Amino acid sequence: MSGQSSMRGGRTRKFKAEINVVPYIDVMMVLLVIFMVSAPLTNPSVINLPNAAKSATPPTEYIEVTLRQGEQASIRINGQKSGMSTAESVSRNGLKQKLQALHADKPDMPVMISAEKDIKYDDVIQVISEAKMLGINRVGLATK
Repeated sequence: MSGQSSMRGGRTRKFKAEINVVPYIDVMMVLLVIFMVSAPLTNPSVINLPNAAKSATPPTEYIEVTLRQGEQASIRINGQKSGMSTAESVSRNGLKQKLQALHADKPDMPVMISAEKDIKYDDVIQVISEAKMLGINRVGLATK
């Protein structure tokens, strides 16, 4: 018996200085699964549009087209030398004829389109398209 105990006591133990990586792999797998599950929950339809800086030389006189809910629109000339200072209400169908008359009267005047937040994107594009078809080269969108 004494021989066996001396053998056990005589054995030297070597300490291993290793890092156990398995718990870290488990934690990383859990984090990966959490990110994979939460990624589709973000709403991709909400976009953050950039703010547009004002142009260096804004036009002094321009035709302002304002689109409102329903079929209402108003058109007026903004500027110092304008003869038409009050907004004239027109329907969306009559907007093209009024814009054509103003463009024939003053062909170099740019057009600024302002619309309410609830206006459909398609309605604004239609007004821009009509202005371009009339030969108006400078068409802008009003921002806050």
